[in-house]
Formats: sequence, C-alpha cells, structure tokens
Amino acid sequence: MATTYRKTVKGVDEVLTRANRLTPRARNTLILIDAARTDEDIAKLIQVQALETLQQLLQGGFIEVIAVTAAPPQPAALPPADAAASQRAALDFQHLQREAVHRLLDLIGPAGEALAMRMESARDLEQLRPLLVTARAAIANMRGQQVAAGYISALGAL
Repeated sequence: MATTYRKTVKGVDEVLTRANRLTPRARNTLILIDAARTDEDIAKLIQVQALETLQQLLQGGFIEVIAVTAAPPQPAALPPADAAASQRAALDFQHLQREAVHRLLDLIGPAGEALAMRMESARDLEQLRPLLVTARAAIANMRGQQVAAGYISALGAL
C-alpha cells in the first residue's frame, strides 16, 4: 500500500521560512512532498531513513495523508532491450531533474525554493523544460546572463 502526502500550512511555511529549523534530511523530504508522490516514490529519491523522516514530518504537523492506495498492477513485461532503454531514460530524467534543482538552489538560494518544488513535481521532460526556462530567467535576474547560460550549459552536458 502506498501513502500520498501533502504539505500542511505549517509545512509550506517551513519551506519558505525555515522557522522550525528542520534537519537537512527532513527539510529536503518536506520539499519533495507534492501531493502526487507516494511514500514509495519519496523513498526512492532520498533512500536513507525515508519512512522515519516521513513519520517525523507527519507527527510534527508538516504533512498530512491525503490518500492510501493499493499498489498499482504491474505492467506487462517489456522486452529486455525496451525495458533497459526505458529505465535508462527514466534515470537520465531523474538525474537531470535533481541536478537542475540542486544547481538552482545553489545559485539563488531560498528565492528559488518555490520553483524548485515545481521542478521536482515534473513527471517528464515536457513538464520540466518550461521550468528550466523560468529558472534560467530567475538566475539571470539575480546573478547575470553569464551565470544563467552556465546553468543551462551544465544541464545540457548531462
């Protein structure tokens, strides 16, 4: 069974203000909560003490349960070559997504958190692409065109 969470008002406030001084792991997990990812999805992303961290956020009132669902039926097996290509593409997208968020926050800090959360909720490259354009503009406004071009260039090299 998979559980889906969303941020409470306290959780959104914490992302914006850091008022409760959560640990980095708890804060990063809180940022990943988007009302779409399940606890299983989040566990794949943070990998260390995922369920414990989710429980801590739940008990602290930063997140709330919005759905508990049975595991989805397994899709028909793809031929090995297609399965490997599909898995590589998914891993490549996830790597690009993580790097885009990480670099954005490194370059503009807390001013980029709302955009970072939107980038993290992107399910594919089609959803991520316009957010990268927005990120480039935000970086250009804060750090200049050269830094913004370097951001896009670094992501293109992935």
